[in-house]
Amino acid sequence: MSHVVDDAPLSSFHKKLALYSSGGPFVDGYILSIVGVAMIQITPQFDLSAAQQGMVGAAALVGIFFGAFLGGWLTDKFGRHLLFTVDLIALVACSVAQAFVNDPFWLIVLRLLIGFAVGADYPIATSLLAEFTPSRWRGPLLGAFVTMWFVGAAVAYIVGQFLLTFEDGWRWMLASSAIPALIIVLLRMGTPESPRWLAKVGRTDEANQVLQRVYGPNVTLADLPEETGKNVRVSELLTSGYGKRMAFITIFWTCSIVPLFAVYAFGPAILGALKLGGDLAHIGSAAITVMFLVGCLIAVALVNRMGRRPLIIHSFLWSGLALLGLGLFPQSDPWIIMALFAAYAIFIGGTQIMQWVYPNELFPTEVRGSAVGLASSLSRIGAAVGTFLVPMALTTLGIGTTMIIAAVVTLIGLAVSIAWAPETRGLTLGQAAALDGNVAVAPLARNGAEK
Repeated sequence: MSHVVDDAPLSSFHKKLALYSSGGPFVDGYILSIVGVAMIQITPQFDLSAAQQGMVGAAALVGIFFGAFLGGWLTDKFGRHLLFTVDLIALVACSVAQAFVNDPFWLIVLRLLIGFAVGADYPIATSLLAEFTPSRWRGPLLGAFVTMWFVGAAVAYIVGQFLLTFEDGWRWMLASSAIPALIIVLLRMGTPESPRWLAKVGRTDEANQVLQRVYGPNVTLADLPEETGKNVRVSELLTSGYGKRMAFITIFWTCSIVPLFAVYAFGPAILGALKLGGDLAHIGSAAITVMFLVGCLIAVALVNRMGRRPLIIHSFLWSGLALLGLGLFPQSDPWIIMALFAAYAIFIGGTQIMQWVYPNELFPTEVRGSAVGLASSLSRIGAAVGTFLVPMALTTLGIGTTMIIAAVVTLIGLAVSIAWAPETRGLTLGQAAALDGNVAVAPLARNGAEK
């Protein structure tokens, strides 16, 4: 069956919305990565212990935990449009404030608040993007959303390396995240509200106006694919039949980002432990970040051709084996170490893009933001714990054991994906979110590409 909206061509509006939405992960990648470089100056200046280093690195992740769920709930209750700009305004203010702290306590507090703002942006931006994007382009655009995380991370390492040459350069590093956040706020102004959300809350005239503005003068709510199944309240997310989906998303998301965030928060320290010290550690971190970006771009190209389920399974499998190699052979030649890190960075790309494709496809409009926010929040618990423990693990367990633990976490994600990952390729949002059997676990290999 053809749908005017779901089968629409990709327009300049969709491309701009995808770009503006991706500003959130760009800032997230920048914030979480630049602190790893800043810690080189912060640690001796504030005489931080390993535990305090872990708290500074994990504070933003704890903030994301609270911000993601609250942002998701707010965007389902009050709409996507308003919060699309408000959350990043708060991020600008807190980023600038970091330049003036003289106590590790206030640095941790500010990074907690910054994480809160970043976390709130994820369910807001992805819900808006998913609800406007034609089905054929939904997977690639939601997948491309996360690639900006790695662009932000790469830029952070470059900026951080430059600012290390200045006394108290860490203050400028942490404050610099205000610049991209402010640019994104200005670009997002004027973005229309989601017509799906407007229709759900009974604002049909406004929904029709938005549809006509975006898709043409003759398009109305009658052309919007109808969602199947009963309306779901946020309180029913875990009890209405969606509990298994929430468990799958939370577990695979956690297993995907625990090793990745640890690498980004303490990339130079990890590479240093693997005998790549000094400037080589920072250059290596930037190079690996580029490989993460390449991996995500490859996954974006494959998400429709290969299918969601095979992509996430292969991604977990090969990235887990790369981490296992790093754990078993930590004293290898530096080029082998870099090759294994690059392999991990490229292969993990599939799980990274599915963090935003699956949650937005597997839940209905009325709770989409809350579901994305809850899954993001729950996954950050493990990420925050992992980031907090990395410096202590490197000190007490050694780099080999630390990498083996990271490999085990990744392979747990593989097992969960084999058991529960569904195939949603080619379905409308309504079909993908329905609990009536439209979404089924597909075989590992599927022939053909989505047309």
